[in-house]
Amino acid sequence: MRAVVLDEKGGPEVLRIREVPDPTPGPEEVLVEVISTAVNRADLLQRMGLYPGPPMAHEIPGLEFAGRVVQTGERVTEHGVGDLVMGINNGGCYAELIAVHERQAMPVPEALPIEDAGAFPEVFITAWDALVRQGGLTSGRWALVHAGASGVGTAAIQIAGAIGARIAVTASATKHDVCRALGADLVIDYQSEDFVEAMRQATGGQGADVILDVVGGDYLPRNVAALALSGTLVQVGVMAGQPVPFDVGSLMMKRATVIGTTLRARPLEEKVAITREFAQQILPHVATGRVKPVIDSRYRLDDIAAAHTRMGANANAGKLVVAVSAG
Repeated sequence: MRAVVLDEKGGPEVLRIREVPDPTPGPEEVLVEVISTAVNRADLLQRMGLYPGPPMAHEIPGLEFAGRVVQTGERVTEHGVGDLVMGINNGGCYAELIAVHERQAMPVPEALPIEDAGAFPEVFITAWDALVRQGGLTSGRWALVHAGASGVGTAAIQIAGAIGARIAVTASATKHDVCRALGADLVIDYQSEDFVEAMRQATGGQGADVILDVVGGDYLPRNVAALALSGTLVQVGVMAGQPVPFDVGSLMMKRATVIGTTLRARPLEEKVAITREFAQQILPHVATGRVKPVIDSRYRLDDIAAAHTRMGANANAGKLVVAVSAG
């Protein structure tokens, strides 16, 4: 099969496509012909050597896939050859074939084109897990999500709307219209506005019940200031890099909870549980059109370096989807 292989670390130019052996599905795995995948910021970090992928014969990036089942292991019961499925994996999705545990593969709803489905699982599961499963966001409560026009941000806006919560996001001015069109209740220009004060005004002085942050750095003390009493901050990324000094007393006064989380490092059974719960709660909203991936731009697998370049420049609003095969 053809796959993007990382033989070295560096810029987008190190992303090279070559032939590697086809994966063989285990007894409880399905072999999926990948039709679409997408670029995530973790892929850029892995490419630069800052976020190691799982051990594998050939280091192939890619955290999400959508495609057609072409082979099943002997103990597989949930999927058959020809089924359209999608899901997350801890790597290997920048390839024409991938073998995954059958319980990590979700059916692709009819309302979701298979060409777009590869841009759905990673950011929607990340946003749902952070906001709802770990953050406790429910109807009527307020969420604040940073990088509102990113893949996770656009997913978070839709999820909040689907469950009846209210949501504020930060984004650069050029991306505000995208966020508002998706249903954001408040869009804050992080370059010219103070998101702490904006949240206080929007919530009558209460603050956000849940904050989802991909930035880190000096956002930490400001996030705690923007939280409501007994609020929860869920940290899913550290785009800002280095930490800053932090007054733990401010956290205590808010009786707040801070959660650090990633999907990639979790054990299989936990990923399976998250995937199945997510499918039960969120996939019905795909069928109604309430939830769908926001596509910024489309690329062929051969153009993967261009996709990485665009995300690295923070130029995208939504997902960068990659067509792997015609299906």
